[in-house]
Amino acid sequence: MARRPNNRLALITYLARDYDQAVDWFCRVLGFSLIEDTDQGGGKRWVRLGLGDAGGTQLLVAKAVGDQADFVGKHAGTRVGFFLYTNDFDSQYAKMVAMDVHFEESPRQESYGKVAVFQDLYGNRWDLIERA
Repeated sequence: MARRPNNRLALITYLARDYDQAVDWFCRVLGFSLIEDTDQGGGKRWVRLGLGDAGGTQLLVAKAVGDQADFVGKHAGTRVGFFLYTNDFDSQYAKMVAMDVHFEESPRQESYGKVAVFQDLYGNRWDLIERA
């Protein structure tokens, strides 16, 4: 029997205007940790941010250059493109509101859990979700 590959989604590119601005916001506001920040020369850096265990999916912060700048804040067009799960929606929501995170709606209950759409520092849309 052939061995089945053990694949996983490791990194998602997150387009930013500025490395330090993005790192600060994700770490301060959403509780991400800076996992790696390696200078690659020429103004490029390899910047990885993550939540929880090191085996989870991470954001690879990429500074937009040239026409890439047109896509900052538009990762998924007008759709929600990122989903942040929490095990304590109410306290996470209150913390984010206190930090002036823009929520597009009040929290609502859905069949899959409690959810509210918010925008990150560049306007990308996220769901904050506590699973049912």
